[in-house]
Amino acid sequence: MSTGLKSLALLVGSALYWQSICWLNGVTEPWDANAYWRLWYPMSFGLSALAGISFKPRGWMAGAILTFAQLPVMWLNTGPSFLWPVGVMATSVLAVPVVGISALTGWCAVRARSG
Repeated sequence: MSTGLKSLALLVGSALYWQSICWLNGVTEPWDANAYWRLWYPMSFGLSALAGISFKPRGWMAGAILTFAQLPVMWLNTGPSFLWPVGVMATSVLAVPVVGISALTGWCAVRARSG
């Protein structure tokens, strides 16, 4: 599967993940969920690690796609807002460790294949 198709599939799956969190918790933004910091965000680390393996040398993309998929969910649930730049900045900060995890697993997948 090409990287483009993997990216699209991950984007759709990630948006569904974040939207389901909103539905389950009755919130409009994923990070408003009560268990966001102790369950949903940490679970995104595991999901990005698995996706990073699939993306191999471009593993970092998996963490970025997974985390930034919160933005379209927020936009669909709340519409345009003057707080949009704050959401983008917060998501950018949240993406850093998740990108690191997916980059590491992608790197490990490349090393395992070549070694």
